[in-house]
Amino acid sequence: AEAAKVKANTLVRLSRLLVFVGHEAFRIPFRDTIIQGQDNFPDRARWLQSLAKGGETARIYSDMAATMLGNIERTYSGARPADIKRAADAIVRSRRTYVLGVGISHSVATNFAYLANMALDKVLALPSAGGVPLDGLVRAGNKDVLLAMTFKPYRREVVEAVNVSLEQGLTVIAISDSAASPIVRRAQHAFVVPTDTPQFFPSIVAVAAFMETLMAFVIADADPQAIRNIGQFHERRHGMGIYWDEKG
Repeated sequence: AEAAKVKANTLVRLSRLLVFVGHEAFRIPFRDTIIQGQDNFPDRARWLQSLAKGGETARIYSDMAATMLGNIERTYSGARPADIKRAADAIVRSRRTYVLGVGISHSVATNFAYLANMALDKVLALPSAGGVPLDGLVRAGNKDVLLAMTFKPYRREVVEAVNVSLEQGLTVIAISDSAASPIVRRAQHAFVVPTDTPQFFPSIVAVAAFMETLMAFVIADADPQAIRNIGQFHERRHGMGIYWDEKG
């Protein structure tokens, strides 16, 4: 108001004119822009061109940004919400859900199981320490779900675990980088997530984004007790002093 040489209530009236509930709500988008430090480019092409200026390292940075964004866009344009919901339904209804990822996928699988267990308490990451994927599926049956992922070059133990699971009557949710992937062809629920990258190693950025989306569908699909479980989980952690507190 001082900079514009107007009275403070002029800004209040402006915020209401722009359908903000009050001055504090009016401040939020400006504060968020400052915190996030994002430049406002009118389109992605111009933004990526701006990244590429400045030599070889700038080109690497630009190529990485373009590929990661492209992978995410292709993931969300290729997957249908109704299909994701059906996969989430299967997880929520299951007696137990096994989440299998090895190599670069293992951390994604472990994170999904860790978060899901806050709400459902029946999700297990495979392979367990010291074991192989098939060890964890010995007692699995037709009331269980296997959520498996593998990407080129496809891992044999994941393919074998999917085949054994199908023979034992499990519902299989497959996540891979091609419709021709050996775990996609026979799965009841299948999702193609690109892992393209300008470097040597496959990218799991879009995989992580898809798994977070599937997790959101699982939580939305679960009964109210799941939300209470998450609340109790964090209350217990706060009570134990696990989280950092500025007050000590």
